[in-house]
Amino acid sequence: MNPASPPTPFSPSFIQETVQEILAAESLPPIVQAGHPVLRQHAAAFDGQISPAELDQLISLMRRVMHEAPGVGLAAPQLGIPLQLAVLEDQFDVDPEAAALRHRTPLGFLSVLNPRYSPVGSQTAAFFEGCLSLNGLQAVVVRPELVLLRFETPGGVSTERQFEGWQARIVQHETDHLQGILYVDRAELRSLSSNAEYAARWAEPGIGKARAALGFLPEAAEPLP
Repeated sequence: MNPASPPTPFSPSFIQETVQEILAAESLPPIVQAGHPVLRQHAAAFDGQISPAELDQLISLMRRVMHEAPGVGLAAPQLGIPLQLAVLEDQFDVDPEAAALRHRTPLGFLSVLNPRYSPVGSQTAAFFEGCLSLNGLQAVVVRPELVLLRFETPGGVSTERQFEGWQARIVQHETDHLQGILYVDRAELRSLSSNAEYAARWAEPGIGKARAALGFLPEAAEPLP
């Protein structure tokens, strides 16, 4: 557990009631923004707080919210639900040069419960990231290039799977959410940019231009690639 993130104080019954209220609403729930306390809590491990039917409905709803945003991942705390559940999917068409440099390949839809990741090897990569809960901002984050994710499926099966490149970045970003960690906690803060400034100045496959101009990650210390 991240020592900076206290465990959620909310009871299983509160979690169930919150999920039921969200599922009963006639519109998609809003994505909560930085400053909401649930984003800074260690979410409760899933152990049957909601029924299998409610879990399936919540996963389907989270996928819709993710697509609507649009994004490539969404964690339950981003809907105000302090539960260790996340959905991931990356089917966006991206520039081939950027995809090659970032090792970005399509990621089929995946829902994970109680995930934990660990680096495999020592290779890292640094790229800009954004977050649906920090609207309008991006910053460079150095992350392991290859990770092993251990998680449970919605059917209750414990499994593990390796992810690399951009898929590994998505996995780490969403799993961090469940431990009360936002990407800015790991970011090179001198790289922090508004979406408008990023689009105007730094929207290239790599980070070299931004690194030189904004003064982060000196070249000698820059991780691969």
